[in-house]
Amino acid sequence: MHAKPVMNLKSYFQKIREFETSIVEPFVVLVSHETSDGGKEGLLTEVPKSVAAKMIADGRGHLASEDATREFQERKAQAKRDADTEATASRMQVTLIPTADLMKTKRLTKE
Repeated sequence: MHAKPVMNLKSYFQKIREFETSIVEPFVVLVSHETSDGGKEGLLTEVPKSVAAKMIADGRGHLASEDATREFQERKAQAKRDADTEATASRMQVTLIPTADLMKTKRLTKE
């Protein structure tokens, strides 16, 4: 029977605090690492710096490069524009007016 290694919680949380204070922005893009519990390597996601610090300390990810962050933000902005366009198109309403009513309305506005 093997004993589980004991984690030094004080140094673990100190490490998280150090990572968090080193991150300037409130939100950062993180690149995931492959993990034994199913985490996939190379996925980019935007997270608060507190989450990023914990994931880095746990070895689950690292900060994305400036180029990768810029590309991620551009794709996110494009996806937002596409979603807004689709939402606008789905809200567009069409009203059908019978020809007789349209003619009646035109006659009333001419008088």
